[in-house]
Amino acid sequence: MQLSPLPLTRDIVLIGGGHSHALVLRMWGMDPLPGVRLSVINPLPTAAYSGMLPGHVAGHYPRAALQLDLVRLARHAGARLILGRATGIDRAARQVIVPGRAPVAYDIASLDIGITGEMPQIPGFAEHVTPAKPLDAFADAWEAFAARAAPGARIAVIGGGVAGVELALAARHRLPQARVTVYEAGPQALAALGPGARGRMLAHCARLGVAVETGARVAAARAGALVLADGRVAPADFLLGTGATHPADWLAGTGLALHEGFVTVAPSLQSSDPAIFAAGDIAHLAHAPRPKAGVYAVRQAPVLFQNLRAAAMGRPLRPYRPQRDYLKLISTGDKRAVADKWGLPLDGAWLWRWKDRIDRRFMARVHDLPAMQAPPLPREVAAGVAEALGPKPLCGGCGAKLGRGALSRALAALPAPARADVLSNPGDDAAVLVHGEVRQLFTTDHLRAFTEDPWMFARLAALHALGDIWAMGGAPQAALAQVTLPRMSEEMAARTLAEMLDAAGAVFRAAGADLVGGHTSFGAELTLGFSVTGLAARPVGIDGARPGDALILTKPLGTGVILAAEMARAAPGDVVAGALASMDRPLARDAAILAPHAHAMTDVTGFGLAGHLINICEASGTAAEIALADVPLLPGAEALSAAGQHSSLMPQNIAALAGRIRAPESPRARLLYDPQTAGGLLAALPEDRAEPLLAALRAEGIPAARIGRITAGAPALTVL
Repeated sequence: MQLSPLPLTRDIVLIGGGHSHALVLRMWGMDPLPGVRLSVINPLPTAAYSGMLPGHVAGHYPRAALQLDLVRLARHAGARLILGRATGIDRAARQVIVPGRAPVAYDIASLDIGITGEMPQIPGFAEHVTPAKPLDAFADAWEAFAARAAPGARIAVIGGGVAGVELALAARHRLPQARVTVYEAGPQALAALGPGARGRMLAHCARLGVAVETGARVAAARAGALVLADGRVAPADFLLGTGATHPADWLAGTGLALHEGFVTVAPSLQSSDPAIFAAGDIAHLAHAPRPKAGVYAVRQAPVLFQNLRAAAMGRPLRPYRPQRDYLKLISTGDKRAVADKWGLPLDGAWLWRWKDRIDRRFMARVHDLPAMQAPPLPREVAAGVAEALGPKPLCGGCGAKLGRGALSRALAALPAPARADVLSNPGDDAAVLVHGEVRQLFTTDHLRAFTEDPWMFARLAALHALGDIWAMGGAPQAALAQVTLPRMSEEMAARTLAEMLDAAGAVFRAAGADLVGGHTSFGAELTLGFSVTGLAARPVGIDGARPGDALILTKPLGTGVILAAEMARAAPGDVVAGALASMDRPLARDAAILAPHAHAMTDVTGFGLAGHLINICEASGTAAEIALADVPLLPGAEALSAAGQHSSLMPQNIAALAGRIRAPESPRARLLYDPQTAGGLLAALPEDRAEPLLAALRAEGIPAARIGRITAGAPALTVL
């Protein structure tokens, strides 16, 4: 969580990850406004850049080259990224509606949600046609089709505008044996271009074998074909829609002034509600209407950035004055391009190289972010300060915990329970309290924030705390929260706490427990903990493993390295999203399947897989061996480990187990020490139950793996 010496007093929420907002995030990171909490809401961790889409379709750019990484941009800006799709704005309450989570409060909001190419007036469009927008969905669908397309595949493009013809030429270049046809309802294709540029683009279509039919209105779409208004049926293996620009339907319910569904904005980019701005394709410039083009979104960004800051400070806003015309560089598929401005056409390979430089320069602006630098130490400090700080910033989640060695030394002097009704073994996931025939489990966990989104953090912290109850085969009963909020206004504190309690309460209710209260305070940064109780007829400890037992792990490893790399702006957005999704999966079903059969079980958290397995071995008087190749990893974790990324806790985890593990030295092996937040269950169970239980877990969609076995011998781990 980014620290600020000043209290937070205003929420600015960016709705959508379009080009304008991506650039605002970059600029905000270079010049943040103290007192503002910046948020961005987007369905995906990345957004596709429209300028390079035709080049990707043609095969000149890989999929990754298109991606604006919103995770990295948000970290750079100190913003919280909310992965979700906005479906409404409650202007009276000043809240953005995001299904599946608590509403997101705002003082100032901005819309840059893009548009869609859907054409609902054409029957069968939604079922059978892939619209060119949203760009991410189209790029994925095109990649899947291009990979399987047979020679002679038929591609039908609805719409003969610039986008339709440009994508048709790109598709023909990628699949040179394909038959590509553009269907334009009007009497002329490429009507937005000057006569010279139009003629040259049509000449390229003829040269490359792209057919263009005008006066060809599409009446319907069906599986494998378009039905034209004149009754003809045009067979096609891939149907692409480019003939419309359609805004999100939910905007009609906001009460904002709209023009043909697009948000009407003043020169300041403010909508009819001064607290809501809009930019990019979704905005209609009432004072100076312009076509939908990425160049306007890019040039609106500096004005939007300045005006969001000014609105938060109560200062005057500046106007956005769009240029009258702009240079259109239209690729022809084969690394050539046609230019059109003021009716003067140009054509050639040099124009494509120019366009390529422009596109790469834009992507560099949002990708080449300044490296995170630790603040310099004062000139004079006590001995040992530099060593205590370590070489990298302190991680969040379990990566911020005390190392295994230091914790063991601290707990060594702790006396054994004096009461007969308190049953506990050192290292158990939870204390066991006796109440007649009932065994009550009691545990606590506390985390430093690892995401700027308090709602998601609270949800994952609750799941993490419940892991101790599930690991002992218990049924969660009740929880108390301990919340430390960073300094903020009373209104913002109420908003933040409400989001956190909404998220955590939902997790505990789903687990059959009640969140019954807790404690709040202000502090330097956001932290959250839960004390949780549960009930178990037969608590499963870590001391029952037997030689010959199989070892099963129910979640892949890698959250520590991924979260550490995300802090350093080195983790791809989709990798971070994958880690969050893994952490967000409860362990209730895992425990229900494994606990009745497990001899020993624990959840894999701060000490990493290796540390928690050694804990089982020490408590059980056994050794263990695992097959490194069988240990599941989160996508991207091994690559980040190979690049030198690691949690700030990992060195302590490695040092604490020195001499007790025989393992190869490799990026994959280092992940055995990776501290996990909301990690999976590790169970030792009878060999003859391993395969049936694995099958039962996988039938529930749980990515469990058999990773090794318990062996006889002194507590140690051998990695094969």
